[in-house]
Amino acid sequence: METATQPPGEAPVLEPDPNVGADDNNDADSAVDSGSVTSSTDSLTDSIYDYRKLHGRPYQKSETTEYWAPVDDTQNEGLDIIHNVLLMSMDDQLTFAPIGDNPGNVLDVGTGTGIWAIDFADQYSSAEVTGTDISPIQPRWVPPNCRFFIEDCVLDWTWPPDRFDFIHLRAMYGCIPDWEALYRKAFKHLKPGGWFEDVEMDVKIESDHVSIPDDHIFNKWADLFYQGGDKMGRSFTISQGHTMKELMEKVGFVDVVEKKIKIPLHGWPKDPRLRNVGLLAQLALDQSLDGFGTFMLTQIHGWDPTQAAVYIAKMRKETRKASNCPWYMTTVVYGRKPKSKD
Repeated sequence: METATQPPGEAPVLEPDPNVGADDNNDADSAVDSGSVTSSTDSLTDSIYDYRKLHGRPYQKSETTEYWAPVDDTQNEGLDIIHNVLLMSMDDQLTFAPIGDNPGNVLDVGTGTGIWAIDFADQYSSAEVTGTDISPIQPRWVPPNCRFFIEDCVLDWTWPPDRFDFIHLRAMYGCIPDWEALYRKAFKHLKPGGWFEDVEMDVKIESDHVSIPDDHIFNKWADLFYQGGDKMGRSFTISQGHTMKELMEKVGFVDVVEKKIKIPLHGWPKDPRLRNVGLLAQLALDQSLDGFGTFMLTQIHGWDPTQAAVYIAKMRKETRKASNCPWYMTTVVYGRKPKSKD
């Protein structure tokens, strides 16, 4: 339920369960069985293997960038768990855009493990779904209407203009040097009347119910990513405020809609569905935290690996405290390419 002081259009305050979080030394709530929530379908066509090792884990390189998270099984399983977190948070919908029952040609940019594209192809059997990524980490078996290609979305896209009926982006924060240019590419390659949607997360963990001081590790962690993004020229702040909505409107999209969603961490919410979302989100973060932090702390900020490991462990310990009632913000924005008659 929204509070009376809540700004219009903002995400509602999440109500905590008063019985959760009394004992922060008990981390049992974060011990969710990942095998029960991840998908095991397989797929891939064209592939390019160009990895380098960083502290024993592979990181993908492309013509324009080195992706800041690892591309091994541990990190990829975390991505698939996040997919389920977002699916539950979006009312079991793969997209909020009003694409209808026959979406036609669909492009999933930055497809990652391909799980969104695979699920979309399964749900919309009449659609032709294409996923692109710089990493060949997609599974080997896919629906017949789904295919994957290696492509760097920062470079010119392979596809002709006015090709797709729906273009989907997700979790590209920290990867894109020019978001306006990326949105313009989506606009160019959409058919008139086609829809574009972007789903991005913030890296700052916040709380509605606990005062988090400026020197808390939640804020310091976020600042390290914000500053690191500035050093790399690839922002981690794209989901903040109304930046995505404003950029989408700037490049020419119409009927633009913005939705803000709070993703809880851990099982503190009173609502049973949100509690399950929080448990899965905590599992994904717990599994992915080393991968998220290692590149940023050691390669961008120049920390010693041992110093980085200690800091990541401190962050993990704090995220496991259900009494913090923590959450992070996800922003979903979608819009339509106008037809000539509009």
